[in-house]
Amino acid sequence: MVGGARLQGEVRVTGAKNSVLKLMAAALLAEGTTTLLDVPDILDVEIMAELLRRLGCVVEHQRQSQSVVISVPATLEHRADYDLVRRMRASICVLGPLLARCGVADVALPGGDNIGSRGLDMHVEGLIRLGATAVNEHGYLIASSNGRLHGASIYLDFPSVGATETILMAAVTAQGETVIDNVAREPEIVDICQMLIAMGARIDGVGSSTLTVLGVDALEPVTHRAVPDRIVAGTWAVAAAITQGDITVRNALTGHLQIALEKLQIAGAEVSELDDGFRVVMHDRPRAVDIITLPYPGFPTDLQPQFIALNSVADGAALVTENLFEARFRFVQELGRLGADVRIDGHHALVRGRPQLSGAPVDATDIRAGAGLVLAGLVAEGETTIYGVSHIDRGYAGLVPDLIRLGAQISRVFVTNENP
Repeated sequence: MVGGARLQGEVRVTGAKNSVLKLMAAALLAEGTTTLLDVPDILDVEIMAELLRRLGCVVEHQRQSQSVVISVPATLEHRADYDLVRRMRASICVLGPLLARCGVADVALPGGDNIGSRGLDMHVEGLIRLGATAVNEHGYLIASSNGRLHGASIYLDFPSVGATETILMAAVTAQGETVIDNVAREPEIVDICQMLIAMGARIDGVGSSTLTVLGVDALEPVTHRAVPDRIVAGTWAVAAAITQGDITVRNALTGHLQIALEKLQIAGAEVSELDDGFRVVMHDRPRAVDIITLPYPGFPTDLQPQFIALNSVADGAALVTENLFEARFRFVQELGRLGADVRIDGHHALVRGRPQLSGAPVDATDIRAGAGLVLAGLVAEGETTIYGVSHIDRGYAGLVPDLIRLGAQISRVFVTNENP
């Protein structure tokens, strides 16, 4: 890409990656055909679809209609192989549904983005409280139950999204009442709860820090539209601010991005709420803004790299504090190749804005790092080449065509070796 263009125009975001993958897993809980709408055409959806096929499902990813149709058989396989799970950490979300449906689940320990340690202790402890046993053997987490799971009172030491999802999906058909306290409150968790309720689950406290689940005997397949992707929407908002542009984002919920949009206003952007999204306009060089990542409704860690990119060309200095993933700052080394002035001290990053970045070859190490590097490349003088774009493909559908429509000078080329 060649930096310097002012982005202007309109984009539409699809359903949230961080919801759709879990909704696909939740479909395993009901025999029959479940249809998901507004599904992004991203690599992670293909990986999850292949995983479900290996479990015995028939999966059709209909790209033109942005839907996925999942036909779930009466009898499922229960092994999630390493060759798929290693490519996408979200594969672990089949653990709860498989245990509930089959009484046993063999799931390879996951891979995915290299942004820090994310253990499965809370997943396992929650399942044990529900009456399961769990062992780690030969790289697989094997969970099993002797009969139907039973309700329990479960407290999460941290509001983990993954642990909340695993325990919730295992509990919806457990016998009796399950109370899960200190759960994650992300919009994607609410979305999963809403789909499960439509399937026949009985869940109270949706959107709060405590979920009460009364187990039912069986669930029914449904048609469900995924919640809009707040991280993709937020990325476009930052793109408008960093390029001093004017972007309207459709199919976005401003309430899910309240803190991030307020930070952009502090940086000098004009943010207007629309019936189906929002508009971000920036006329001048952005001002530096401090960021502290926290579980929802705090500032999302998945927007932290994009805001570091913004601060790297802002007027002033900003302190960015990462409280969730200790390796999220790994991409800063690549940002430094573009001339950014970022100093790391533990889980803090001091970013001193510079008037101009300089294009260079860089390597994307995870989905959001890739997005941050794209944003930085949009304002870097000269040409920037980003390698490792397969990471970006896992979270952003049609990013290059959308950027071109907005005025960016960018193209995608396929090379046999993606190392810079």
